[in-house]
Amino acid sequence: MAAIAYVNGRYRPLREASVNVEDRGFQFGDGIYEVLYVHNHRLADAELHLARMARSLGEISLHLTLSPAALLVIIREVLRRNRVSTGLVYMQITRGAARRDHPFPAVPVRPGIVITART
Repeated sequence: MAAIAYVNGRYRPLREASVNVEDRGFQFGDGIYEVLYVHNHRLADAELHLARMARSLGEISLHLTLSPAALLVIIREVLRRNRVSTGLVYMQITRGAARRDHPFPAVPVRPGIVITART
C-alpha cells in the first residue's frame, strides 16, 4: 500500500504529493510544524498539541481556517489511509503560496497544510 499524504485539501499518494514552489514555508520557513504520537489508534495529548499549534500560529500571525475538530478528522483519516495504529503524525502549516517577496503577502493567501503519518 502506498503512503498517503494530505496536502492542501487533497489526499495524495506520497510519491505524487507536492507543494507549490512559491509556498512561503518552502521559500522562507514561514510556518510551523507539530508532531503527534499515536499509540494503539489513540492520539497522545492531541488537544495540547493542537493548542500549542494554535499558539504558534498566533505568534507568527498565521490564521488557519480549519478548526481543531476539522484537523482531527483529517489526522484520523491520514492515519486510517496509512494503516498507522502506532507511530507519528507530522503537520506543517505554512503561510501558503505567494510571489517570492520578504514581506508577508499584502492580500492573505490560503495557508498550506501538509499532514503525513508513519509507523
